[in-house]
Amino acid sequence: MTMTVQKSQIVVAAIAGGLLVLIAVGAYGEAGLRQAVAVLIGGVAGLSLYHASFGFTAAWRRIVTEKRGGGLRAQFVLILLTSAVSFPLIAWGAGFGWPTGGFVFPFGIAAALGAFMFGAGMQLGGGCGSGTLFTAGGGSTRMMITLAAFILGSVAATAHVHLWGRLPKLPSVSLIREFGPHGAFLLTALVLGGLALLTVWIERKAHGGIAPPRPTESLLKGPWSPMLGAIMLAMVGIATFVVVGRPWGITSAFALWGAKLFQFIGVPVENWPYWTWQPAALENSVLRDTTSVMDFGVILGAMVAAALAGRFAPVWQLSRRDVLTAIAGGLLMGYGARLAYGCNIGAYLGGLVSGSLHGWLWLVFGFLGSLAGTRLRLKLGMG
Repeated sequence: MTMTVQKSQIVVAAIAGGLLVLIAVGAYGEAGLRQAVAVLIGGVAGLSLYHASFGFTAAWRRIVTEKRGGGLRAQFVLILLTSAVSFPLIAWGAGFGWPTGGFVFPFGIAAALGAFMFGAGMQLGGGCGSGTLFTAGGGSTRMMITLAAFILGSVAATAHVHLWGRLPKLPSVSLIREFGPHGAFLLTALVLGGLALLTVWIERKAHGGIAPPRPTESLLKGPWSPMLGAIMLAMVGIATFVVVGRPWGITSAFALWGAKLFQFIGVPVENWPYWTWQPAALENSVLRDTTSVMDFGVILGAMVAAALAGRFAPVWQLSRRDVLTAIAGGLLMGYGARLAYGCNIGAYLGGLVSGSLHGWLWLVFGFLGSLAGTRLRLKLGMG
C-alpha cells in the first residue's frame, strides 16, 4: 500500500513537472525567453509557498485569534529583502540599461472598500491570492471552488470598475521619488520594525514568550521554516523585477481568464471599458500574459511540492458550509482585488516593494477586512 501511494505521488510530480515544462515552452514560443523564465519563477514560487505554508491569511488570523506573530514577522522579512533590491532597481535601473517599474497607484474610497472586501473574503475563502493558487495546486478541492469564484468575482468587477474609479481618491505617492531609494528603505524598515516589535509584545504578553519557529526538515520534501520561505519568496520577487521588469502580481490573470470564458459563451466583454483599454489581452493567447503564466507556474509548482511531500490527496467530500464560504470568499476577493489594484501579492507586497503609499493603505483596510472575516469565521464555527 505504501509503495502504491508513493508511486502515485511520483506520477503526480512527474505530470505536474512535465506540464510546467510544456507551458514554459509554449510561453517561449509566444513571447520569448523572458516569458518562459517567468513560468519557471512561478514554479519556484508555488513550491516555496507550499513547503513553507507561507500564507498571508493564516498569519493575519493568528495574530488576532492566537496572539502569535511569527507569520507576520516572516512577511516583513520578505518585504525588506525584496525592497533592498527593488528600490535601487526602480530608482536607477534605467540608467544601467535595466528599466524597472513599480506598482504606484492612487488610493481612494473604491480601493479602501476593495481591500476591505478582499481581507474579509480571504478569511472566508481560506486563502489569499497566492494562497488560493498554491493550496489549489496542492490538491485542495475546497480551494478549487474558491478559485472558480475568485475568477467570477474578478471578471464581474471589470464590468463596473470604471464607475468605481469616479469616486474620490488620493494622488499616487512614491516614497522612492520623495526620499530616494535609501530614505524609502529606511522608512519602510522603521515602520515594519515597529510593527514586528508590536507583534513580539502582543505574543509575549499573551504567552510569556515567542513561539519557536518551525524548523526546516527537508529542502526537497518540506516542511520549510517560515524564514526560509521568506528568503525563497524574496528571491522570487527579485527575479520577477529583474526578468519581467515589475513586481510580482497574481489576480489580474483571474479577470482575464474569466473574461475569455465569458467571451467564449457570447458575453460581449470586449465592449466593457476595462477591456477596451487593453483589447490585445483578450485577442492574444493567455501564454502571452505574464501574470497568467506565472500563476500556472505557481499551481504546478505547488502540485510538485505536494507530491514530493507525499501529500497530494484531494478530498471530494465537502460540507455545505465549506462550499458556501468558499464561494462567498472567492467572490469577495475577486471583486475586491479589482477595486484595490490587486491582492496581498500585487497590491500589498507589490505596493510596498515599489515604495508606494497605496501599499500601506491597502494593508490597513485589508487587515480591517481580515479582522471582520475572522470574526465571521468564528461565528460560523470555522475555527
